[in-house]
Amino acid sequence: MENDLAADAMPPRNLALAHRRTNARWFMLGLVFIGTIINYLDRTNMSVVAPLISKEFAVSPVAMGVLFSAFSWAFAIATLPGGYLLDRFGTKVTYGLCLAAWSLMTTLQTFAGGFASLFGLRFGVGAAEAPAFPANNKLATAWFPQRERGVAGSVCSMGVYVGTAFLTPVEFYIASNYGWRGVFMVSGLMGLVWAAVWFAAYREPAQSRFANDAELDYIRDGGGIVEHPGKAGRFRWDHCWQLLRFRQIWGVCIGKLAATTTLYFFLTWFPTYLMQARGMSMLHAGTAAIGPYLSAAAGVMFGGWWGDWMIRRGICVSTARKTPMVVGLLLTGSIVLANFTSSNAIVIAVLCVAFFAQGMSSTTWVVVSEIAPRDLVGMTGSIASFASNLAGIITPITIGFIVQKTGSFEWALGFCAIVALVGVLSYTIVLGRIERLKIE
Repeated sequence: MENDLAADAMPPRNLALAHRRTNARWFMLGLVFIGTIINYLDRTNMSVVAPLISKEFAVSPVAMGVLFSAFSWAFAIATLPGGYLLDRFGTKVTYGLCLAAWSLMTTLQTFAGGFASLFGLRFGVGAAEAPAFPANNKLATAWFPQRERGVAGSVCSMGVYVGTAFLTPVEFYIASNYGWRGVFMVSGLMGLVWAAVWFAAYREPAQSRFANDAELDYIRDGGGIVEHPGKAGRFRWDHCWQLLRFRQIWGVCIGKLAATTTLYFFLTWFPTYLMQARGMSMLHAGTAAIGPYLSAAAGVMFGGWWGDWMIRRGICVSTARKTPMVVGLLLTGSIVLANFTSSNAIVIAVLCVAFFAQGMSSTTWVVVSEIAPRDLVGMTGSIASFASNLAGIITPITIGFIVQKTGSFEWALGFCAIVALVGVLSYTIVLGRIERLKIE
């Protein structure tokens, strides 16, 4: 009664301020955006120093492909357990501990003495990073209504490309002046610092003192899962098998694998391609890489905005989410055009278009957040992440084999283009209707 009287007595302007919706969700998204930058900095730093490591330890192209893939072997193995831990212990604890663990493993690579120790530590980084993108997905599902989820998912994904664009030249500078070990030391310490920030700042929606009731109602009414469904019980394989009965899961996984194939070319062999196939110096390659990575960041944001824009105009969710992914993968195939020019400027322009398109197709994570059962968001994301990291295993080894056998990257780019077309078929034929799945 007293509250009602106070509200009646409150001036209209103050009453409006009291009911103004906060924007805590964007702050939380900013935390994971920076975490994603560090995630991919630690994931891709091996590609920057690969020529130096190959020279120091006499590593062949195929062996380097195996070293590149060490991360993804571990990631694929750990992804389902990581999803279970995420559903059981929540985003804050799981993501924070994993961030600290992979950053420690990255720092320890500074002291590696050869191929075996590097492989083992890269394996450790991969295992620790396994819950990261499912955690991003879980955060977007909890903190954002459906109408904003495309942009939220794109911001998470954009961290992959923005960080790589601006920090890769810095890594090239460090490697050129202080050696490859300095790259691992700097990127590892950055992650350890950010893990402390994460634990201090992140909260789930219902526990956040920065989000008022108006914001929580806005998220909840828009389909966000504000109230945590509670800790998951023991790990159950039958949940995994039930998810795999849905065509939507298979459609997402095949499409995700296809899109990630081109991504892993850029994350692993791209600097070597620029230096060996295009004759660039290390510093020139670092500068030239900025354009494609920024193009990919723009593609991610455009894909998320485009899907949300269609939903706001009444277009069905399935069409709105599929269109950027299909168009993106079709254009990703343009990467093969780099084989038909001797001009480095034209090559970079072609790669900018292809990587922009790959970024546009990466809105798959938004689809995962919209089809995942309410209490299995982590596991659903982990299944998609597993498929994604199959590409992380297959792509670097396949490209290494192609380069060693043919002496060029021409068929490697053709391989990326062909796999992209497989993804188009998956999204158009296999995926089906995009809606939240229900299991027993």
